Amino acid sequence: MTATDHSFLTKPRQRLLIGDRWVDAVSGLTFESRNPATGELLTTLAEGGEADIDLAVAAARQAFEHGPWARMMPADRQMLLLRIADLLEARTESFALLDTLDMGKPIRFTRGSIPLLTSLLRYFAGMARAIHGDTPQPSIPGMFAATVKEPVGVCGAIIPWNGPLWASVLKIGPVLATGCTLVLKPAEDASLTPLMFAELCLESGVPPGVINIVTGPGTTAGAALAAHRDVDKLSFTGSDTTGRKIVQAATGNLKRLSLELGGKSPNIVFADADLAAAAPAAAMAAFMSSGQVCSAGTRLYVERPIHDDFVAEVARAGAALRLGDGRSEDSDLGPLVSARQLDRVTGYIDKGLCEGARLISGGARLAAPPFGDGFFLPPTVFADVADDMTIAREEIFGPVLSVMPFDDEEEVLHRANATPFGLGAGLWTSNVGRAHRMGGALRAGSVWVNCYNALDPAVPSGGYKASGWGREYGPNHLDEHLNVKSLWIQT
Repeated sequence: MTATDHSFLTKPRQRLLIGDRWVDAVSGLTFESRNPATGELLTTLAEGGEADIDLAVAAARQAFEHGPWARMMPADRQMLLLRIADLLEARTESFALLDTLDMGKPIRFTRGSIPLLTSLLRYFAGMARAIHGDTPQPSIPGMFAATVKEPVGVCGAIIPWNGPLWASVLKIGPVLATGCTLVLKPAEDASLTPLMFAELCLESGVPPGVINIVTGPGTTAGAALAAHRDVDKLSFTGSDTTGRKIVQAATGNLKRLSLELGGKSPNIVFADADLAAAAPAAAMAAFMSSGQVCSAGTRLYVERPIHDDFVAEVARAGAALRLGDGRSEDSDLGPLVSARQLDRVTGYIDKGLCEGARLISGGARLAAPPFGDGFFLPPTVFADVADDMTIAREEIFGPVLSVMPFDDEEEVLHRANATPFGLGAGLWTSNVGRAHRMGGALRAGSVWVNCYNALDPAVPSGGYKASGWGREYGPNHLDEHLNVKSLWIQT
């Protein structure tokens, strides 16, 4: 199937959604979207900026305070979310293909993610009718007290390119469940499924202004949204560097923030683990989606007696993964999202070599046929890595794995925690006591024992330290969008 076979891409250009209208950017500027596997032009998009963000925030404010959305009951919001889930499920192939075309991830995985996303929408639908306060008993005679949870108001969301549909659902779902409104700024490198998902939301009956989409650069549209004084809450998923800028921008009106930022997650393999299961899982923990995953297990610590054999097994597992155009059902890995990202990742590989790490596999761009103009980089494994090397400290966001030996539990725990990040951590062992000790001591928002990157709508996910503020998934996710009011009544 070619890109031009997709009906969404037959429009002359993709526009912004502001209120109930699809409009060009105020500036009239546009930018291109290209398939990272081929370099093929997919479409052009409106390049929104500060003026467009102002219009979108005004539309969201109007919808929140005065439109039909302000009068909708929790049961209405529940039914709306269920309709959205049903439509998304019915259009699985269209959304999977568009995500694959836009950011390169193989269609087996973009298709495979949609059951989780529909489950997530249905979870939020159920939670829409489970928002409640409490009736604490005050010690003041003749006084009644209650707490009430209310929508925080106009929300902004800035999402990354490594999972555009996933991130759109994750931001829009709790907004609709709680009765907030939203201005969403997708990543420039992958804006298409957020736009198509917004179309689906309107078709489902979401009132005008509840969801607004402004495509454009982070330096203009994203910065304007982060600093906007009429945005009550901002959610951001991306790098810790950008996250720090958003924190500074948000001080203008002290808006509430939730941040899911970078990671440099440790994955720890003890000699008593099921090594036949651990080796391919460790490879996928690092190389899934070509390493473009915030929680990727890119620091692999292996107990010394099994280190050399395990490194060889992980390298073999990585080398066996099939790279190719994501539209092929045979592809395990697709390209990196852009030439800029390819340059960034290969720069880290060069640093690893310069600092003395030993290259076991991969390491160079695949440019010969059938890879052509795509941004393909094979799974890359480094051994003889020291904890202070750049490739062991900084988030690379590409298929690069650093493997390091360790001798005992106390040592590896200290080394695993010696990072500014704390998004995820993996642990492989058959010792139940060790699993509990290490699971409790690892400083990360999610710890996976004998598995990696497990997710469920009901289980919170988020980071420690520089990996973020707040939680997504689970009831905590809705609380991020709610204010708590204390109501006192003299009886």
